[in-house]
Amino acid sequence: MTVSRKNIQPDALAAPVRGGHTLYSHVVSVEGKRLVFVAGQLARDRGGNVVGKGDMRAQIRQVGENIKAALATAGATLGDIVKTNTYVTDMDEYFKHVDIRMEYLSALPTSTTVEVRRLAHPDLMVEVEVIAVVD
Repeated sequence: MTVSRKNIQPDALAAPVRGGHTLYSHVVSVEGKRLVFVAGQLARDRGGNVVGKGDMRAQIRQVGENIKAALATAGATLGDIVKTNTYVTDMDEYFKHVDIRMEYLSALPTSTTVEVRRLAHPDLMVEVEVIAVVD
């Protein structure tokens, strides 16, 4: 069985370019029993602007929307997610907004959540990466 890999940069997400170099793929789709890997998504809009400065709830929602958009470009849905890794700057604040998280992750994927000192920008509070499996 041949396995193929496709790197995807969704039009709905900010391009991860710094100094003229693409730093990572937002989505990597692996054909076979298709695994879809989505890079850590942050609360940024299409233009790369931080959404919800100081508002964890708004940031969780934006991250969920970015994950949904990324998965769609690879033919996957939120229901296909099998693994999440979540990084937050305030664990107590994060767990006040589980209802928003469940809007996006109701399929109950495996999950790891870690509190970190800082993310890629000082105004960002949450980052989530996912792995999905598509039949």
